[in-house]
Amino acid sequence: MTLSLSLKNLLPILALVLGAASIVAPRFLNVIVAIFLIAYALVGFGLLR
Repeated sequence: MTLSLSLKNLLPILALVLGAASIVAPRFLNVIVAIFLIAYALVGFGLLR
C-alpha cells in the first residue's frame, strides 16, 4: 500500500481539524473558514498539489 501525501489528500483531515478547532474557539471561525476556502480553491485551480 502506497501512501501519497498531497494537499488534495489532506483536505478531509484539514477540514476535520479546522472543524474541531472552530468548536473549541468559535471566535476564530471566520479565519478558519477563510483559510480553508482559499486552500480548497488553490487546489481546485491546480496551483497547489
